[in-house]
Amino acid sequence: MSSALKNLSDFSTATEIPSAKPFTFGIVVAEWNAEITNALYKGAYDSLIKHGAKPKHIHSYPVPGSFELTSGAELLLQTGKFDAVICLGCVIQGETRHFDFICHAVANGVSNVAIKYSKPVIFGVLTTDNQQQAIDRAGGKHGNKGDEAAVTAIKMAKLAETLKG
Repeated sequence: MSSALKNLSDFSTATEIPSAKPFTFGIVVAEWNAEITNALYKGAYDSLIKHGAKPKHIHSYPVPGSFELTSGAELLLQTGKFDAVICLGCVIQGETRHFDFICHAVANGVSNVAIKYSKPVIFGVLTTDNQQQAIDRAGGKHGNKGDEAAVTAIKMAKLAETLKG
């Protein structure tokens, strides 16, 4: 559903959110568009805590920009310490096709890292037309995509745990 019609942080109609307590999370945060990505991080961190994650099991790592989120996620998963990795970034449309290349590369990269390691790697990257749309989705009128990414990470970590038996 279009976020124009939905608050990203409204989980009232969603299935039950499992406890995050048994899991360890890595959060990779792009430094580019820091005003937005810091707000996304706060949403993700607060949501993980709200759902039972222990602060000592939430580890954050900055990377220069959204393009580097994939490399950051791979480096984290190479350690074997994380049940899920959340990638947080923001790419705002400019006057060139750079936006298209970055968004495509990051989306594919996140998926490929998840498949390679058989671990949840969550795409918490805003791809907006302008700064206001990003603000609206990083704690503004459309909620916080970081919150949504954290809930997704919890659900996927629980699914992986369940399937391992």
